[in-house]
Order: sequence, then structure tokens, then C-alpha cells
Amino acid sequence: TSTTVALNSQQASGEKMTSTESEAPVASPTSTALMGPTSPPPEADQFKTEANSAFNLGHYDQAIDLYSKAIDLYDKSAIYYANRSFAYLRTECFGYALSDASRAIALDQSYIKAYYRRASANMALGKFKLALTDFEQVHRRRPGDSDAKAKYTECKKIVQQKAFEKAIAYEEKRVSPCDEISQSLQSMTIEDSYDGPKLSEEGNKVTREFVTQLLDYYKKSKVLHRRYAYQILVDMKALLSAEATLVDVAVPEGTKFTICGDVHGQFFDLLNIFELNGLPSETNPYLFNGDFVDRGSFSVECIFTLFSLKLLYPKSFFLARGNHESEYMNKIYGFEGEVKAKYADKMVQLFREVFNLLPLVHLIDGRILVMHGGLFSSDDVTLEDIRKIDRNMDIPDSGPMSELLWSDPQDLPGRAPSKRGVAVQFGPDVTERFCKNNGLDYIVRSHEVKEKGYEVAHSGRCITVFSAPNYCDTMGNKGAYITLTGGKDLSPKFTSFDCVPHPTVRPMAYSSSLMQLFS
Repeated sequence: TSTTVALNSQQASGEKMTSTESEAPVASPTSTALMGPTSPPPEADQFKTEANSAFNLGHYDQAIDLYSKAIDLYDKSAIYYANRSFAYLRTECFGYALSDASRAIALDQSYIKAYYRRASANMALGKFKLALTDFEQVHRRRPGDSDAKAKYTECKKIVQQKAFEKAIAYEEKRVSPCDEISQSLQSMTIEDSYDGPKLSEEGNKVTREFVTQLLDYYKKSKVLHRRYAYQILVDMKALLSAEATLVDVAVPEGTKFTICGDVHGQFFDLLNIFELNGLPSETNPYLFNGDFVDRGSFSVECIFTLFSLKLLYPKSFFLARGNHESEYMNKIYGFEGEVKAKYADKMVQLFREVFNLLPLVHLIDGRILVMHGGLFSSDDVTLEDIRKIDRNMDIPDSGPMSELLWSDPQDLPGRAPSKRGVAVQFGPDVTERFCKNNGLDYIVRSHEVKEKGYEVAHSGRCITVFSAPNYCDTMGNKGAYITLTGGKDLSPKFTSFDCVPHPTVRPMAYSSSLMQLFS
């Protein structure tokens, strides 16, 4: 999800941006980081000083705007680009951060902070080998810098670990974690002290009673028994294995159909959606459009609620994969840590297997295409091409699957490199051609925080819906959901809603220390 959430002191270790700090080049007073071919005009330096102040106050978007004004006046300063790169890192525009850091290095190869910024951006994008190269530069030139040494060492460990994992993957025949755990489910003891919901005695199936009891149990901050949690994951693997990459959804005439966007582990806001719009049922169908987990610290509660509903109503409750249903994102943004804290390391492997099987796209009545991210780097992608995507894998770095889960719309026509560093940004002309070529009325996507919880763009052809209000307890945005009524008129109707109170567990409470490597 794209956002300008500021990482708090427990989540990040970034230094403050001060005028003196940002003007200290590594080389000498004649470095182009300060001067370039000519000195920057006073107006440019004034914008930079104002940007530094905005940065220190956590106003990162304002800082980016001010650094951009400085660059417009004088584009030869490595400092300006490196500082803007830092602000982009804080707003998680990792693609832009990478570009600015590279530009700073091109202007002044001795400017150490630019290497630091580029390494951080590559770390955030999971490009560990490239990050290691830059961290190595920083560590070699600043051997006494304990922070640089720590990040270099940690990054090196990750590269070595990944190389080891890749090596043993060729030697071991992969065993399905779900299949493996299913053989030991019956031997898992249900302790007498357990007072929570139980699957049906006949077949260990999810029932309506189980779901309602589960919601009440979660409201009391209790944890579903591990035997039932594992059973749900095993059953989800079997169910999703039979589903298509592109799921066709028929909405009978006069029937309401609800589309929700990102919920990101905000369980109590998820409950509020059901309060406002009714619990899912065969006559009250829903589609949740990815990013069920991460950031919010009740992701386990969200995912088992949604999975239980999918098992209960497989033909009227739909789940799509988001970019956060992936191994690396879960490792960084909290879901993996939360699963390990509430259950065990083993369960993380089952989630990875199940997430890889989630459908990517839903086609409503042949007229509305719903995906988490957006459209493609090429105009020639068709619905049939999407149907043929082999989705049973972690999300790749590029290609149609990655673009479906990572792309974003833009106001300008054409395409542009993504601010995120993954997939593309696509303009209104791209959306118009895609809809026309595939016989669609419009597309619905999620993936981005919106002030009202939704946004209508591209002349009504591209709609964003985001269902996590006051995202990360900081954004102040509303959440929203879309309702459609089956029939000739499939016009979207939007309902915005505010956040509700939740137990005092901060967002990102389970996030990885790896976040410090790109903060």
C-alpha cells in the first residue's frame, strides 16, 4: 500500500535532517555535492533549508515538494537529490528514492550518503545483492561508523542466507507444508482449558456458529486453538487449488454485491464493515481485494476470519491476492512476526503456500475487472492472457502478475516508472484502451490510501477502494467499500466510514528489525 506513514522511533533509526548535516560532503570543500560547476542560487538553498525543517517535523510530502523546487532551480547538487531520496524512503516511494540516490552518485561519486540511500532503497525492494554493494562502499569509507557496519553485516547475512536457501532447494524435494501438517492434525490435543470456538465434530468444517463465536472470541483478544487454525489453512489450500487465476463472478439481477479494499490487519475496522453492511452470506456476497495482513497488529484475526468465511461460503465470498500476501512483505511488515508470536514458525510456511494460491483477478458479470494493483506495461494483455497466468508462486519482480498486484494509476497519459520501484504507473489512455479492448465498463483496484477511502479516476474507468480507516493509526483517512446491484446498471455506490477503537497494540508491533535497514 502506498502511503506517507511516518515510521516511529521504535520502527526506524533514521537520523534527523539538519542544515549542517546535509551539507557535509565526504570529500572536500570543493566537492560538487556542495558546488557543482557553479554555486546554487540562494533561492535553491532556501528551499532546501525549508525542506530540511519539514522533514524533521515528519512532513515528508512537503519536504519532497520543497526539495523538488530546489532541484528545479539547480539540478547539479548531489545533496538535493540525496535528501529528497531520504524523504521518498520515508513515504515508501522506493522507486523514486532509488532514482534520486543514483542521480546523486552520478553527480558526486564521493558522496557517501547517496550510497547509503541507494542501499536502503534496494533493501526495501528486496534487492539484497545490490544493496550489499553500496553498504560495502559505505562501510569501507567509514569503518568507524557503527550504524553502517551493522547494516553492512546484516545485509551480508541476508545475501548468504538466501544463497544457502537456493542451494538446498535444489537438493531437497519440496514437501507441501499443508500436506505435512494435515497428517498430524488429529494428534493435536485440545486442552480442557480451551474455551473458544470449535469446528464441527463431523468433518471439522466451518459453520455459521463457528464464525460468530470466532468473532466474539477475537473481540476478547483470545487466540483460536492451533489445531483449528491449521485445519483452516489445510482446507483453504484444497479450496484455492481448485480456483482459477481469474474468477468469474455472476451477480444476479437485484442482488447487492460488496467490494472491499485493503484491511491490513485492522480487525476491529473489519468488524465495523460487517456491522455497517451485514455479515457475509449466500445472499450478501463480498469480495475482499487483497492486503488482508501486515502493518495492523491484528492480522492473524483478520486472516482467519476471512478464510473461515471463504470456507463457509465458497461461492459467494471471494478473496483476491494483494502485494502483501507475499513472503518478503510479510517478513518485513509484521505478519510473519505476528504468526510466530501467536502460533509457531511452522505456520508461516503454511500461509506462504496458501497465499500463493489466491486468485489474482475477479471479473464481475463480464464487465468489471477487479485486481489489487492495476494494469500492465503493455497494451496487448487480454483477459485470456490473465487466465493463463500460473500464479502458484511468490510474487515475481516483473511481468503481468507483478503488475496486477503492484501497479498504480497516474493522471498523466501514457506510462511511467513506478514510484514504488515495482511494476508501472498507467495513465487514463492506458485504462481506456484496456477497457475497450476487453469489453469492460471499468476496473476496480485498491493498493493506495485515499482520504475518503475511495477515488474515481480516469473518467470513471479506474476506481480505487481502500478499507483501512486511519491507516496505521496515523493517516486520518476514512475507509470505504463499494456496493453494486446486479442488472444492467452496475454503477458503483460508495460508503465511507471512520475508524473504531481497538486494543492498545500499536501498528507494526510485530514488524521486522530489517525495517531499520531501509529507514
